[in-house]
Amino acid sequence: MDTFLFTSESVNEGHSDKLCDQIADAVLDACLEQDPESKVSCEACTKTNMVMVFGHITTKANVDYEKVVRDTCRGIGFVSEDVGLDADNCAVVVNIEEQSPEIAQCVHGNFTRKPEEIGAGDQGHMFGYATDETPELMPLTHVLATKLGAKLAELRRNGTCPWLRPDGKTLVTVEYRNEGGAMVPLRVHTILISTQHDESVTNEQIAKDLKDLVVEPVVPSEYLDEETIFFLNPSGRFVIGGPRAGAGLTGQKIIVDTYGGWGGHGGGAFSGEDATKVNRSGAYIARQVAKSVVASGLARRCIVQLSYGIGVVEPLSLFVDTYGTGKMPDKDLVALIKEKFDFRPGMIAMNLDLKRGGNFRYQKTAAYGHFGRSDPDFTWERVVPLGWDRA
Repeated sequence: MDTFLFTSESVNEGHSDKLCDQIADAVLDACLEQDPESKVSCEACTKTNMVMVFGHITTKANVDYEKVVRDTCRGIGFVSEDVGLDADNCAVVVNIEEQSPEIAQCVHGNFTRKPEEIGAGDQGHMFGYATDETPELMPLTHVLATKLGAKLAELRRNGTCPWLRPDGKTLVTVEYRNEGGAMVPLRVHTILISTQHDESVTNEQIAKDLKDLVVEPVVPSEYLDEETIFFLNPSGRFVIGGPRAGAGLTGQKIIVDTYGGWGGHGGGAFSGEDATKVNRSGAYIARQVAKSVVASGLARRCIVQLSYGIGVVEPLSLFVDTYGTGKMPDKDLVALIKEKFDFRPGMIAMNLDLKRGGNFRYQKTAAYGHFGRSDPDFTWERVVPLGWDRA
């Protein structure tokens, strides 16, 4: 039977774009912690020795945005220009205004509407996806790429590999077989890890530690064989990283944030957006729907699409495709989903507890993926019983 190769990548928390995502979500956390009704649309950008936060925020919270930026950079590990950014001495620019009154009126009626009456904060279409190829009900390529990056951060933070620095990228290629629409992973074809490091470590030590301390604990041995290809810091040296090496901007890693290229993506970023922004909340409930379908045994693989119009309460459309793996026709599954889920933006926020910030609730979504994680704060990962008997 024919096989094919598919690749997903991930980037570490010290990647310039991911730094911006975390800053934007740290701002969101700070606003929601004091005022759960905050309306936040925050962006960030960074380059050598500079971070800027900008956007539109309406909140009763008293937030020191500069402190949020510096604390976030420091927490990631950017403590000197030598590493890529100096959290305590870099320039911080803040340019934030209130939400447009026209948007406020059409979306939430200037805070007068009940949750069931709140409209979408923007137009757009968003996707959720699930597959039975991993326990997380996520694509194996994405899971492995993400976990490899997270392992790098763990080894840096706990001192096991003191030569590691915050920036880095991973990439995993898996050989698959398509079994009637279900994706069956056969083996890992290629693993690529590029990680920032200090001056003192040798390339030989980097390769050895990446193989022994990163790959082996993360990638199940049954997926590795003698033909698996490894590229470990293939550029040779990677001392200069973070914003010093390249500019960063919020929302540049939306595929890393979601399903690693599987399923679909509507194009809207998540970080820095409150729950009225359906680019985020719509994608979260779409994931919950797709995961619930697969977890219930109704399909081995499922994609869900939603679309919204600004100020409109109900979604404009709902699409479901089980790639031929469904236990019932997709049109019947759509009807069942409509019975079990409420797709109105205000109700999504209520049912998924999306107005709660603080304690890094959103900031931790901004590195190592928004989906497939067991943290209880990731409420959209809860499976909703669909009332279908597997037998």
